Amino acid sequence: MNTRPETPARRSILRQPSWAQRAETAFFGLLRLGTYFVLACAAVIFLDIGIKGGRVVFQVAPPFVNVPFLTQAPETLNVFTLDGVKTKLGDREFRAFKAAHPEKLQGVAVESYVYSAGGIFPDIVGTVLLVVGSMVIALVLGVFSAIYLSEYAKDGPFVRFLRLSIVNLAGVPSIVFGLFGFGMFVILFNWNVSLLAGWFTMAFMVLPIIITASEEALRAVPKGLREGALALGATKFQSIRTNVLPYALPGILTSSVLAIARVAGETAPIMFTAAYVVRDQMPWQVEKWTDFFFQGVMALPYHIYVVASKIPQNEYTRDVQYGTAFVFLFTVAAVALCAIVLRARLRKKYRW
Repeated sequence: MNTRPETPARRSILRQPSWAQRAETAFFGLLRLGTYFVLACAAVIFLDIGIKGGRVVFQVAPPFVNVPFLTQAPETLNVFTLDGVKTKLGDREFRAFKAAHPEKLQGVAVESYVYSAGGIFPDIVGTVLLVVGSMVIALVLGVFSAIYLSEYAKDGPFVRFLRLSIVNLAGVPSIVFGLFGFGMFVILFNWNVSLLAGWFTMAFMVLPIIITASEEALRAVPKGLREGALALGATKFQSIRTNVLPYALPGILTSSVLAIARVAGETAPIMFTAAYVVRDQMPWQVEKWTDFFFQGVMALPYHIYVVASKIPQNEYTRDVQYGTAFVFLFTVAAVALCAIVLRARLRKKYRW
């Protein structure tokens, strides 16, 4: 036992941090600054979209919402000066005005700007259909795959290879999945550019995330719940269905929230398999109900891509870009919020 008195000099030496501690402190300080910097950049981007896009979607006068922007299809904007007044008309209104007053437009220079008038209603519908359909397919396939890997498969080289392949698939770029979907579903299966091809392509893209998270959620359920059901005479499938899967649903829905964000935000896969630049007909406007699944749609991320990079930029496309981005973020947040609310309710209902 050390009985030496602790002098001020000895106390100061003991309290001095070593070079390793100083390096660790500096390293974590840099990590903290980097995290704050990323969060600040994200806040600036979301704030910019929220302010500029909110001005497009919301308005001061009643009904306080830009209803035409949310309920109409994209149109070409026609701008011309008539009797000293600058007039801006969408393509439909311009054709009606031209048919009613052809003499007024004689000799008048008309400037046309594509996708700068109308609204984005078909894009909203297409995005929701793509997200919901692909998530249903991905959850069904992913949960069944996770049940097999967690409950039935015996640990061995083949199962370890499967898990490694699933993890590697999660890092594959989305453009590769888009080309895969184009080659298999659009060309080989002859589904053409359609909802069905987009659903399966997007579902396969997020399948690794759902399988991995679902398997972890199933493994987190205590073994006692399985053994109790088996002791009462239930089969293995019955014990999984009644005593394991309900308690793993909150964790499975957590993975679905992450998958929804990725499905809704991807442009490359739907560009090859499901999305059109312009689509006048809605998916349900078909003669046979089976044709609904083989209709292409418009989508918000693809519309943003086209408006921002594929057409000449001008003062009129700016509002469309920010308004579409604002609605897109709100739509993704609304779908994810539904999954979060359902997860919270299931957590209250199923506890161990």
